[in-house]
Amino acid sequence: MGSSKRNYDVFLSFRGTDARHNFLSHLYADLDRNGIHTFKGSEELQKGEEISPTLMTAIEESSVAIIIFSEDYASSRWCLEELVKIMECKAQKDLIVLPVFYKVEPREVRRAMKGYGRAMAMHESDVRKDPEIVKRWKKVLSDA
Repeated sequence: MGSSKRNYDVFLSFRGTDARHNFLSHLYADLDRNGIHTFKGSEELQKGEEISPTLMTAIEESSVAIIIFSEDYASSRWCLEELVKIMECKAQKDLIVLPVFYKVEPREVRRAMKGYGRAMAMHESDVRKDPEIVKRWKKVLSDA
């Protein structure tokens, strides 16, 4: 591990609407019960257009990131920006990344198929978004 401080054992990246009340709550409870200090990312922490600095810091200060790839994960720009940060920390800070595929196939995520393809098309058609951002999102989805 690098010299940066670790405030969390695990950072959970998820799309709230997909997983919050079932799978996620069980996973979080099990981690907590086993004394694993976990940060739950959430869209509720977001204000306006920018992802919150609190979230970015929490990712930097975690030892492990668990990404719950669910059906609508890629439709959230917050989730995608979290994912960009997670993959940066994987490369620069030895963050361990564990993908979990919740009701989706790994190839749907990797190749932007089905819901992931629709989400990317939606982001691309949003004229306010820089095409480079969408390209970066596609790359991190594939890499993760």
